[in-house]
Amino acid sequence: MANLNHLLFFFLFLLLSLLGKQSMADDVVVRVGVVLDLNSTKGEVAKSYILMAVSDFYAVNSNYRTRLSLFIRDSKDDVIGAACAALDLMKNENVHAIIGPQRTTEAKFVAKLGEKAHVPILSFSATSPFLSPNHNPFFIQTTQDDSAQVKALATLIQAYGWREVITINEDTDYGNDLILCLIDAFQEVDVRLPYRSVISPSSKESDILKELNNLKEMQTRIFLVHMRASLASKFFVLVKNSRMMSEGYAWIMTQGLSSSLDTIDSKVLDSMQGVLGIRPYIQISKGLEDFERRWKTNLTSGKANYKTFGLNLIGLKAYDSIWALAMAVEKANIDNSSFLKQNARESKVDLAAIGVSEIGLRLLNTIASTRFQGLSGKFYLVKGQLKASTFEIFNVIGQTKRIIGYWNTKKGLSKEVDDIYTIAYSVSKDNLKQPVWPGDTTNQPKKLRIGVPARDGFNEFIKIEWCPRTNKPKISGFSIDVFLAVLHMLPFPLPHEFVPYVTKNGQSAGTYDELLYQIKLKNFDAVVGDTTIVANRSSYVDFTLPYSESGVSMVVLMKDNEKKNIWIFLKPLSWELWLAIGAATIFTGLVTWVLEHHVNNKFRGPPDQQIGTIFLFSFATLTSSYREKVVTNLSRFVLIIWAFMVLILTQSYTASLASMLTVQQLKPEFVDVKEIKRNGYFVGYHNDSFVRELLIKQFNIDESKLKPYRTPEEYDEALSNGTHNGGVAAIFDEIPYIKLFLSKYGSRYAMVGPIYKTDGFGFAFPRGSPLVSYISRAVLNVTEDTDKMTGIMRKYFESQTTCVDGSAEISTDSPSLGVYSFGGLFIIAGLTSMFSLLIHVVKFLHFHWPTSNIVPAEGSFWLKLIELVKHFDQKDQCSYPFRKNVSPLNPKISPDGFGASPSIDDKQNHSRTSSEGADNVDVYDDDENL
Repeated sequence: MANLNHLLFFFLFLLLSLLGKQSMADDVVVRVGVVLDLNSTKGEVAKSYILMAVSDFYAVNSNYRTRLSLFIRDSKDDVIGAACAALDLMKNENVHAIIGPQRTTEAKFVAKLGEKAHVPILSFSATSPFLSPNHNPFFIQTTQDDSAQVKALATLIQAYGWREVITINEDTDYGNDLILCLIDAFQEVDVRLPYRSVISPSSKESDILKELNNLKEMQTRIFLVHMRASLASKFFVLVKNSRMMSEGYAWIMTQGLSSSLDTIDSKVLDSMQGVLGIRPYIQISKGLEDFERRWKTNLTSGKANYKTFGLNLIGLKAYDSIWALAMAVEKANIDNSSFLKQNARESKVDLAAIGVSEIGLRLLNTIASTRFQGLSGKFYLVKGQLKASTFEIFNVIGQTKRIIGYWNTKKGLSKEVDDIYTIAYSVSKDNLKQPVWPGDTTNQPKKLRIGVPARDGFNEFIKIEWCPRTNKPKISGFSIDVFLAVLHMLPFPLPHEFVPYVTKNGQSAGTYDELLYQIKLKNFDAVVGDTTIVANRSSYVDFTLPYSESGVSMVVLMKDNEKKNIWIFLKPLSWELWLAIGAATIFTGLVTWVLEHHVNNKFRGPPDQQIGTIFLFSFATLTSSYREKVVTNLSRFVLIIWAFMVLILTQSYTASLASMLTVQQLKPEFVDVKEIKRNGYFVGYHNDSFVRELLIKQFNIDESKLKPYRTPEEYDEALSNGTHNGGVAAIFDEIPYIKLFLSKYGSRYAMVGPIYKTDGFGFAFPRGSPLVSYISRAVLNVTEDTDKMTGIMRKYFESQTTCVDGSAEISTDSPSLGVYSFGGLFIIAGLTSMFSLLIHVVKFLHFHWPTSNIVPAEGSFWLKLIELVKHFDQKDQCSYPFRKNVSPLNPKISPDGFGASPSIDDKQNHSRTSSEGADNVDVYDDDENL
């Protein structure tokens, strides 16, 4: 039955040809060349599409007066072969347009021939972005060039959060040209190309395997493959044999290879499971389905066991190219298709004999303005190139290509090609369906292997616990929580796994420097932990911005010497101040005695008693415990000022002594590393830390004097024992560890001395990693979020209530109060006493100096002075305390209370009266004191 249908179709086609033969006799025939590699699958498929295109076009447009006449030549998969074929078509067949050739290298040469002969060259498969019409005016790309897919590839890689990609391309113009465009596009999205693998199409399997083994040793597991199907068929089989098509790897194909998968053998396709591909989207229509059915029928007609293919993008582009050329020929109103021959008589070069097409330029302009809906989509040229269209992203699963999403220039990624809900440009993988990755897994490849340090102490920063059932690590701590918060701030996902840096028995595998060096050795993709940013480490890794405070300082034991000092009560005041107070006290007492001596019985008596009174009264005033009552206003004025001064002095003394008995009872044993080094004391440091090198190189401490410790408990024991009992005099460590230690043992220890600058804790990545800038910006966002950082810190450092300010130094001695601090008080008190004393002396001399006239004229000044002293030593009977014992008839009473001196005649009488009333006066004085 099938043979009968084919026979009927053949007779129908023959009948239509005979009917149209007469009309075709009047048609204008336009000669068109076709250059294909007829020995390749792609060339064979393209030839069948081209022949069907001519037949279908004139079957639909039978009224057209122009007809394309095809002249097919074989390029023999060679640049020279393609050039010779094109030259033959132009010179001998006088073609006015050429379809092909297939390859970029061939198209570049043929384009120059077309420019010389004014023959448009329409290429449906040469996709190099450097075949620009600006440099080749008669070259037309009827397919998207490779640069059209670059942004789609960059968006796809950005969506999955991959920051590094290795490109693998064939070593041809086709393979190399795209990579230059990829570099620029990837830089815009901060994707790094750490390595570029170039494979020659003529490479042996051993050469490819060697290159694959080289790729296996690299950290990057994301590969972008750009090569033709012929090389890819060999390459992917070797990839699978090398176990690189397994979990953890990701492979992406460019549009050239993706569009040719239908021509690849099924066994090769089995080795590409999980690969992602990107190719121009072709909208399925009824016309396309009808064409596919007819094409398969024609291709297999009369050919037993012939392999059939599905719709081929390159073939469809060739089909649409024929339609575009046929439309342009008709639209150009071509009446003839003659060539103008060049004068080649003086040239022996065959190229000089090429003619120039008279209709070439007109035909070129007409093709450029042609618009129609072809089988592969809308045919619309912009500056000689097909306008970029929507790309579909597919996943190779079995023998099928499962569509997982689409990309276009306006919406970015989307699950549906006509997604009306996507407004903004999307770079989210959530807008794609879940792919199946190599290794038959849905787990996204390229998880960052993040090294984590293992430590015995200070587990608040990093803590590793092993599950007894699964023997898998559970990692937590302040550093881990900060890193997870940072990842939450990133604009893209960052799959990762934490890998403890431990030996088989779970112990630490080395120092922090050795852990960080594993990044350079490519054993880890990053290191997260309490790793300090220091200069020597930055030579082989890149650090992010710090997420903790910085600095190295010293913690020492506090001693309680002051509390046990029996003379501590003297320390609040300096010796100068003690002497000044003593002198001022005696001076004040002496002034008071002078002011009170001749009017107050408490300041009278035998010399030894008066001297005792002066000193007793003087020091009693310091505590306000004196019993002697002063009676003169001048004395009261002096004592008021002195009492004010004593109040300030006693309050200051009390405060200073209280401070010494509380705060200053804790005194650091050492405050200077020079003292420790000079005495040869032992010094501790955190094991596996860079602090050891700091102590040796910067502080020049003898290596034999260093002792490593791991835990806060070991710190406590070493400092408690001291340097003479198997411990250390001080421990040097980073400030975060010291603060954590002090939060547990702060009552006995203190952080002292200067802080030696470091840059704090940071996350480490390989040199040049594009992740560093993203992570650093996220670190800033996290550390500036006070609520978030406070929550994390409370989770791990909740017990930390007090801490010593590392920027402050603890003083070795509390400064005693000095004279200068109270200089103003001493001046005021001194001036007051001197002023009162001066007034008293002036008054005394005023009333008693004339009495000295009783001294004979021939007497000396000293006799007068002795007489004044005698008067001073006598009681002033006219003063208020003694008035009731003075005769009211005595007229010699001074109005100011000073009695007038008696005459010589009354002296004895006065003495007797004084002696008789002595007892009464004493009683009166006692009554007054009471």
